[in-house]
Amino acid sequence: MTEKSASSTASSDTTGATPGTGTTTDTTGTTPNTEATPSAGTAPVRTGHGAADTTPDTSPTETSPLNGGPTHPVGLPVARRLGRRAQGRIADWITFAVLAVGGVAMVAPLLWMFSTSLKTKTEVFALPPVWIPEIPQWETYVRMWENSYVLTGFQNSFIVATSVTVLGTITCSLAAFALAKLRLPGRNAIFVGLLTGIMIPFPTLMIPQFVMFSRIGWVDTLLPLIVPAIFGNVIVIFFLKQYLENVPNSIIEAAKIDGASYWQIFWRLIFPIIRPAVSAQFILWFMMVWNDYLAPILYLNTPERQTLQVVIANMNVQYATQRDYPLIMAASFVALLPILAVFLVFQRQIIESVALTGTKG
Repeated sequence: MTEKSASSTASSDTTGATPGTGTTTDTTGTTPNTEATPSAGTAPVRTGHGAADTTPDTSPTETSPLNGGPTHPVGLPVARRLGRRAQGRIADWITFAVLAVGGVAMVAPLLWMFSTSLKTKTEVFALPPVWIPEIPQWETYVRMWENSYVLTGFQNSFIVATSVTVLGTITCSLAAFALAKLRLPGRNAIFVGLLTGIMIPFPTLMIPQFVMFSRIGWVDTLLPLIVPAIFGNVIVIFFLKQYLENVPNSIIEAAKIDGASYWQIFWRLIFPIIRPAVSAQFILWFMMVWNDYLAPILYLNTPERQTLQVVIANMNVQYATQRDYPLIMAASFVALLPILAVFLVFQRQIIESVALTGTKG
């Protein structure tokens, strides 16, 4: 009788328990243990409302190459898995490739010009084109110096371009400093008057200038090409004035308090500041004067006094009928060298001018 009663009591304590779930019975009357050991084939157990699935993630992962960072699934996009350094390196290579293609496209005509200057007349007109001559004809450059006015034209162009750019840059810098920083009466009206002068094209002034220079005996000399230009260039003045607008006036006021004159302020304070801009404008102005053809052909008649561009144009008329294109290309290549030399000398200042553009204070 006692055993039957005990069996009935045990059955009532374990009511609601499902076999195979791993639920243990608390014989002391406390809350049953909720730890479950999932058996094979059973669904994952959730421990609460909205709980995450306890099934482990079996997707393939890889460790980030950046300092042992967190793991990322292999299936993510390549752009996310690559580091910033790798992406920047790829962008640099793409930029380099684009610039290299553009550089080759710009240098190719110059290389063709130099190659043509070393060819024979037969190789110039050969098909398919000959890029590298079989036997370089270096004597073409000897004929160029001996049988033409290239040497005198080179000297005349160098005199005109150097005197105009050096003296004209000084006057333009002084004018820009006066218009930007000095308290001149009517300086805005003067500046507007200079800008309106740009709107007048040179062909409308050719005849009046030629009549004026012929009356004072300057025709067939280099003076009409030098004297008007050394008093300044409106475009250069405008550029330097806008550059000086970024220089604070307090620097000039402090120098004036220290007893410096305007001449000392310009040479010791202002000119070092605007030197990158002056260098950039110097190169552009030198190129413009060196390659000028209209003014020299108007004022210069004697072959010994003509500039290099006029000499090359006359060679084109004289030697093109003889199919002597190597001689013309040799003269054109020599005319390119001074501009290339000036650019290489002032290359650092040009980069500084571009880097400092737009800075204030």
